Amino acid sequence: MSLAPIVLFVYNRPKHTLRTLEALSKNDLAQHSELYVFADGSKDNADEETLKNIKEVREIVKSKEWCKKTILTEGKTNKGLANSIIDGVTKIVAEYGRIVVLEDDLVTSPHFLKYMNDALTTYESNDKVACISGYIYPVKKSLPDTFFIKGADCWGWATWGRAWNIFEKDGKKLLDELQMKSLTKEFDFDNSYPYTLMLKEQIDGKNNSWAIRWYAAAFLKNMYCLYPGISLVQNIGIDGSGTHSGTSDKWDVLLSAKPIVISAMPAQEHKAAKEQIVAYFKSLQLSRLSSLKAYILKTLSVIKK
Repeated sequence: MSLAPIVLFVYNRPKHTLRTLEALSKNDLAQHSELYVFADGSKDNADEETLKNIKEVREIVKSKEWCKKTILTEGKTNKGLANSIIDGVTKIVAEYGRIVVLEDDLVTSPHFLKYMNDALTTYESNDKVACISGYIYPVKKSLPDTFFIKGADCWGWATWGRAWNIFEKDGKKLLDELQMKSLTKEFDFDNSYPYTLMLKEQIDGKNNSWAIRWYAAAFLKNMYCLYPGISLVQNIGIDGSGTHSGTSDKWDVLLSAKPIVISAMPAQEHKAAKEQIVAYFKSLQLSRLSSLKAYILKTLSVIKK
């Protein structure tokens, strides 16, 4: 089996980057895989602390061979996360035909790379499969070992050149098609998560998400993403340290302690699994409403005093 190159995108979070690299290096196939690291450059108005962190991140990457071979590209200017990922993925997947993608705040199970490479090999010729995801949401009920959901995902993922070719940079084009085909409810997981709003905000320049465009592009092509029943990826970056993230533990998961066996199956959406994800998304809405209600009550009590 030809192992897919791993591409890691880093910027200015040394502690997160170190944890990501340490976990990756403990993967079963790490010492047989090539790692390409793209380090984004500093912004024109970067302060001393940011510049220090950018330098430290690059020193961490250079400090050892985290995989069989580590190739670092040091950006001189700041592209931003979206452009960095779009450019980096396009470059490497064009050369190798397949790719595994990580960011600097994703800690992986030791079985992550085997799962990714097995899935990439199994579904390489299946044009209905766009993406392999290493992360699965912390739903309440047990899920199948692997299953498909329509679209694509972004926390520890893999794809092929044939699938990445459908990526569409123009968010408005994607939104227009979703609305024309009356697909926004389905796109939003039965109105349980505001993906359409995220796409609108990307169009308006309120976010610069590449991931919402990747999901939309695959969704509109009726392509599917393979998920594991137990997560192989933990996002440690939702702690206020990231440029585009707040603080939350609602996405935390326990990593799989054993390998996940990949068996070929038809690319079609697993309805029961999607229902579990919808229920999880709705629980996030209830949690936010409860927090808002508590805040309002507390504010009113202070005003009354």
